[in-house]
Amino acid sequence: MVNITEKIKEIEEEMKKTQKNKATEYHLGLLKGKLARYRAQLLEPGPGAGSSAGTGFDVQKNGDARIALVGFPSVGKSTFLSKITKTKSIVAAYAFTTLTAIPGVLEYGGAEIQVLDLPGIIEGAAEGKGRGRQVISAAKVDMIMMILDATKRAEQRALLEAELFAVGIRLNCAPPNIYLKVKKAGGMKISFAAPPKKLDEKMIYNILKDYKILNAEVLVRDEDATVDQLIDVIMKDHRKYIQCLYVYNKIDSISLEHLDKLAREPHTAVMSCELDLGVSDVVDKSWDMLNLIRIYTKRKGVDPDFSEALIVRHGATIEDVCDQIHRTLKDHYKYGLVWGASARHVPQRVGLTHVVQDEDVVSIVSK
Repeated sequence: MVNITEKIKEIEEEMKKTQKNKATEYHLGLLKGKLARYRAQLLEPGPGAGSSAGTGFDVQKNGDARIALVGFPSVGKSTFLSKITKTKSIVAAYAFTTLTAIPGVLEYGGAEIQVLDLPGIIEGAAEGKGRGRQVISAAKVDMIMMILDATKRAEQRALLEAELFAVGIRLNCAPPNIYLKVKKAGGMKISFAAPPKKLDEKMIYNILKDYKILNAEVLVRDEDATVDQLIDVIMKDHRKYIQCLYVYNKIDSISLEHLDKLAREPHTAVMSCELDLGVSDVVDKSWDMLNLIRIYTKRKGVDPDFSEALIVRHGATIEDVCDQIHRTLKDHYKYGLVWGASARHVPQRVGLTHVVQDEDVVSIVSK
């Protein structure tokens, strides 16, 4: 690991010293490719790297979704977790109070969402410093909630984003619109849907060759696609695209002007855990970003069961609902009846491909 860490530092230093211009863009592209490979190697568990008993990082996933609380030490993650779940994290007014990943369960509208209070991330975690490497590795969840101190400088957010980016976590963005198919023979076939602004055929060829990919079909559909995005496509097994809600805590200690500025930023919520201001709004925004919907079931001749909801992703179909109830239910499916927002009339008779909406009532009729 030491050798890999040194190589990462050497590449980063070389990239800083290299001026960005037309003559150096191919060299910088290759350096970015090497850097991505070494960072991926750094995060791979070494021989015998099993989890030690009691480390608290390998928490079993429970519930309908999982949220990770990420932030520097003493920004209020533990206090926030204590307010929204039944878990009580040790809270103190100094750094590094939380030394293990503490799970709690947030109950929201019939859904159970696991919330992990992770140890404070420190700058340089992507290079294996301290406990940050394990923390970032554990942050591959359904959603990240980045807890920030509203009284601190804006650099805190940029540092955390850089650490997450370095280990392959991409926040609030979709996978690049680049098609890549590696083949066993046939050489390179590189094409563009529109004239590219930041990539060219030579750059793509050189980077693929550096990854020892000599036979491939590439189609760049986005004219603004970058070298970093091409590398993300090549390294797709080491990339995770996650929704992130930026939560600024301690708003009771800043001016109204600064508060208004923070609150208007995209993917952002503001709160004061100490005064219990805005906490419920943060929970509501988290639910919206998780993109989950609640479905209630109904047996023939019986009122709907509103005591327990089935939780599925937005865009789910009746087939997905069947799978949630029992994996063999769709094999005996005859038709479904739906009451709610997705029904054109009440009840609507539907097939397996019908898309359900939040709080629909569904009755499944078997053969």
